[in-house]
Amino acid sequence: MVHADATDGAVKPSRLIDDRRSLGPLNASIHVPPAGLWLRRFLAFAGPGYMVSVGYMDPGNWATDISGGSKFGYTLLAVILISNVMAIVLQALAARLGIATDKDLAQACRDYYSRPVSLALWLACEAAIIACDLAEVIGTAIALKLLFGIPLLWGALLTALDAFLILLLMQRGFRYLEAFVVALLVIIFVCFAAQIAMSSPPVAAVLQGFIPSSTIVTDPLALYIAIGIIGATVMPHNLYLHSSIVQTRAYPRTEQGRRGALKWAVTDSTIALMLALFVNAAILITAAAVFHDNGRTDVEEIEQAHALLSPMLGVGIASTLFAVALLASGLNSTVTATLAGQIVMEGFLHLRLPDWMRRLITRGIAIVPVVIVTALYGESGTAKLLILSQVVLSMQLPFAIIPLVTFVSDRRLMGALAIPAWLKVVAWAIALVIVALNVKLLVDVVLGT
Repeated sequence: MVHADATDGAVKPSRLIDDRRSLGPLNASIHVPPAGLWLRRFLAFAGPGYMVSVGYMDPGNWATDISGGSKFGYTLLAVILISNVMAIVLQALAARLGIATDKDLAQACRDYYSRPVSLALWLACEAAIIACDLAEVIGTAIALKLLFGIPLLWGALLTALDAFLILLLMQRGFRYLEAFVVALLVIIFVCFAAQIAMSSPPVAAVLQGFIPSSTIVTDPLALYIAIGIIGATVMPHNLYLHSSIVQTRAYPRTEQGRRGALKWAVTDSTIALMLALFVNAAILITAAAVFHDNGRTDVEEIEQAHALLSPMLGVGIASTLFAVALLASGLNSTVTATLAGQIVMEGFLHLRLPDWMRRLITRGIAIVPVVIVTALYGESGTAKLLILSQVVLSMQLPFAIIPLVTFVSDRRLMGALAIPAWLKVVAWAIALVIVALNVKLLVDVVLGT
């Protein structure tokens, strides 16, 4: 149970074991102007949303977008749009939890649930982070092969070096970490903007694709890919991540200060997730314009798309831009997954490891299966491993969404910032849809349908 602090409306769990703040010294480390132009205050809050948006355009999403565009043209753009709206709502709820309670989702789970339940949730979340890291290793290794001809096996081993890059950035301060992420996002955006320009998709067909079509539910394969797109949209670790990093801003810990912080945090994440919408839509639109419109409906894998882009577009740089965006996506995703791993371990266990140790442990666990599968089954095996990583993520998703919606609906925990009744209905509807679709996706994969 919890009780409210009468001084500022903040909620203090009575079962709190210690008073460690989320992300320790990084908590409230970024100055926020108390007054002045709205743009200055917005820029002070801008950053966490872009770090969260990385998870919505990581290498795990690329295969479903490519396959969807190749097979069904622009039809599944509606699915990308709907799934992005769901993500915007859920990330806003994660930010609300962190701002209202001064606790991230992992800390809230530890304080709210019994010890066995919280430990089970921690294990599930760690499995999801490792699965996400697995997708990033494969994506980065593929990009290194496409750009520099490095074999997948060696590319996977080289990804361990990013531990030192992340360590360096975190030592410089959280703003440096955010700047690195935003810089890579700009690279991804520019690469796909160029791809769209080169592929010259028909505008009318693209706009029509954002309108839901009956084909999505009547065609079994279209439905399967649509479920895959939605299932890969909301990354479980992103909910833990967002609830923590919004607290890096030094806003007043009062009801008025929290309301202001929530407004800016939601604005930041909504704008950033619209960028993620553009990237995912751009991948699908490029696949539709280049492959589907030219009769190539069999393109499903990242390497296959890379090999065909330049020849079919007649532009030599097209495939290079594709690979550069993939590399930027893989590197970016490693930053946020590392930070999420730190947040989850500290929140659930109150156990802090040195950043370099935490990073090498998680990356090492992810590299080992990639190396083994590549050595035994070749490069085709890594494609199956990528699919498996998305299935593991799908299995964990309910264990992040359901606690989140439960917490933000609880007025005893959230105080004045508990979500209103209409938003509660929307949140539970989104949670049930995503959970149901992920369960169906998991069952289909297991049964091989």
